[in-house]
Amino acid sequence: MTDLAQLQAQIIADIAAAADEAALEVVRVAALGKKGSISALLATLGKMSPDERKTQGAAINQAKDEVTQALAARRDVLKSAALDARLASETVDVTLPLRDAPTEAGRIHPLSQVWDELTTIFADMGFSVAEGPDIETDDYNFTKLNFPEGHPAREMHDTFFFHPKEDGSRMLLRTHTSPVQVRTMLSQKPPIRVICPGRTYRIDSDATHTPQFHQVEGLVIDKTSHLGHLKWILHEFCKAFFEVDHINMRFRPSFFPFTEPSLEVDIQCRRDKGEIRFGEGEDWLEILGCGMVHPNVLRACGIDPDEYQGFAWGMGIDRIAMLKYGIADLRQLFDSDVRWLSHYGFKPLEVPTLAGGLSA
Repeated sequence: MTDLAQLQAQIIADIAAAADEAALEVVRVAALGKKGSISALLATLGKMSPDERKTQGAAINQAKDEVTQALAARRDVLKSAALDARLASETVDVTLPLRDAPTEAGRIHPLSQVWDELTTIFADMGFSVAEGPDIETDDYNFTKLNFPEGHPAREMHDTFFFHPKEDGSRMLLRTHTSPVQVRTMLSQKPPIRVICPGRTYRIDSDATHTPQFHQVEGLVIDKTSHLGHLKWILHEFCKAFFEVDHINMRFRPSFFPFTEPSLEVDIQCRRDKGEIRFGEGEDWLEILGCGMVHPNVLRACGIDPDEYQGFAWGMGIDRIAMLKYGIADLRQLFDSDVRWLSHYGFKPLEVPTLAGGLSA
């Protein structure tokens, strides 16, 4: 038992010398583990006589209990010391400014904001949103929209075409969202009142054009629609979108294959020191094209032009975003520059509403 007392004293000393919980765990395993020194002594009890087992067993178990208590006490001390050290190293300076919440740090892209704004405006007028695929057929993108054979838009220098299929037909990246109008007229019966926002693609790239851009078109089909209705819708949209009480508009004759008559629309503005202000001044700025849906388009979509008529319009979402928020170069919208987004972007919770202000 003298050896047991010495062993116990050595283990207690090792426990007291353990500098951290990892070192303490090493001492515990060496003493009480499966192959530990005290565990080895307990394993010898089976070979002892009953009298020796009674005497030495009690001593060994007492040593085990005292070592266990010493381990627990030292572990508490080390945990407390570790906590004190952590608190000392993680001291908080309460004079520092608060960090921005995630809702303050993130920003909504201007294109997404403008998309929501125009959807809000037209939804208030009773329009629903229609969508379609980016990859279209030549029939939906051109033929049903009254584009004649040989039209420049059908050429490779204007449109992204895919490789021909076995039958010679070629799919393409839609050059406008007008195919969504076609799909809507083929799948729904008049009256129809929809807007068609989405991505479009053309082979063009400079400060005001990108190969991929965004467009929104509108379509109304019923028995009594006329240009007066179209002019009112566009006038109300421009007032709401640019957030002015009044804005003058000018409609000029033009030509589009899918409308007859066709019109270009200019809005009143004032150019001053690199800025454009709407609803004032004596300058004019072209903003969109529109017109009455061509009878050939109605026929191609299964609608009788002798019974129904309608009007349509289209504008670039990127373009009106640039005009409203003073963005000089269209390509900046696609640069993925976080610094630019922090400047032009919108807070995530600023949902556009007509009552609260679209861009408040």
